[in-house]
Amino acid sequence: MTNGFPPGFAWGAATASYQVEGAVGTDGRGPSIWDTFAHTPGRIADGTNGDVADDHYRLFAEDIRLLADLGLTAYRFSISWSRIIPAGSGVTNPAGLTFYRRLAEACLENGVTPYATLYHWDLPQPLEDAGGWLVRDTAERFRDYAAITHAGLSDVIKHWMTLNEPWCSAFLGYGNGEHAPGRTEGTDALKAVHHLLLGHGLALEAIRSDEGTYGIALNPAPIHAASDSAADLDAARRIDGLRNRMFLDPLLAAKYPADVLEDTGLTDWFAAQEADLPLIGAPLDFIGVNYYCPTTVAAPEGPISSPGRPSTQPGSEKVVAVDTGLPRTQMGWPIQATGLRDILVTINKLAPDLPLYVTENGAAYLDEVTADGTVEDDERQAYLEQHIAVCRDLVSEGFPLKGYFAWSLMDNFEWAWGYSRRFGIVYVDYATQQRIVKKSGRWLKDFLTT
Repeated sequence: MTNGFPPGFAWGAATASYQVEGAVGTDGRGPSIWDTFAHTPGRIADGTNGDVADDHYRLFAEDIRLLADLGLTAYRFSISWSRIIPAGSGVTNPAGLTFYRRLAEACLENGVTPYATLYHWDLPQPLEDAGGWLVRDTAERFRDYAAITHAGLSDVIKHWMTLNEPWCSAFLGYGNGEHAPGRTEGTDALKAVHHLLLGHGLALEAIRSDEGTYGIALNPAPIHAASDSAADLDAARRIDGLRNRMFLDPLLAAKYPADVLEDTGLTDWFAAQEADLPLIGAPLDFIGVNYYCPTTVAAPEGPISSPGRPSTQPGSEKVVAVDTGLPRTQMGWPIQATGLRDILVTINKLAPDLPLYVTENGAAYLDEVTADGTVEDDERQAYLEQHIAVCRDLVSEGFPLKGYFAWSLMDNFEWAWGYSRRFGIVYVDYATQQRIVKKSGRWLKDFLTT
């Protein structure tokens, strides 16, 4: 045992292709929806884009050596569909496969196990132009891309995740437009949920092998009612349905939650898709859980005259989030480490023997380099300590938790926030690309190596 964790427990950090790679026009890569979105005025808070980001495309070997030096033994990264198949379908780009092979080989040379995510939100733009995740064809093209990528890299990558946080892809991308492609389609965002999950099922069928492990990374969260009133309990039911059950039920029980379909008026549309459910609900080798915070909700006390921007809660737009007084990160997300236990236990009850990983966990704070060249991020260190302690308790109880990945290895392009939010355990000076291990990273190294 190491600090209460068994041998073989995966300790890692995670990144995503568009957030770190840069080199958006290099070696045949095609445009993605995030290239388009980030270059659209007004979409990104600080007016930036991911054209350079952390320059990980060129500096990956240095970054992996840094990860290994921190005592981490696993690296979760995502593969850019636009590097592998620049138009989303059709001609394959060998240079894209070569880059990810070099990345995986660098991991193995440094004693680091690669964990690859096939889709972390960067859909090739030509597929969005053809309808994006609102059309079935995108799921089929995802299957083709997954099969090509897996065939080219499965000798060096053994652990695969199909999708990262399909809730975000559907409800932020097609619901409220906060993320690429920036569409506001109301309840049709649930059709994107289905096509994303269908893509997962088709890809899993195409790539599954006894030589690897295959799963998906979700971002479920504990949803609490602000009171025991019938209205608040119904509000919690609605948001739990959209955030959690809309994904866990089809993946683990091959069904969609009937109450969510009724809330959104899509019962008949989903009934016509029932033949897809056995594929979506095919057995998994693991589920990855990206956990950041819980949510407490209430029914509105009165009518909402101006709902503001489109909602991530189609069919339940008037449900409101409640501030319970918990401390918050720079993102405004409440901190409650016990919520990690709650959501892992919830999934375990649905699938008691299924291995689980914490595939993202971290916090954004206002980091500054001090006069002596260090970054003293005590709040982030405390956040990691609290959540890792929850993992240790679960493992000690015999819970099937197999790994923990900090988000993120390094500061990066934080989607619609641009470079104004830093999640890394390694600080990045974007002007020089200098990497500085933060106090949280030094603490994690001490935790893992002493």
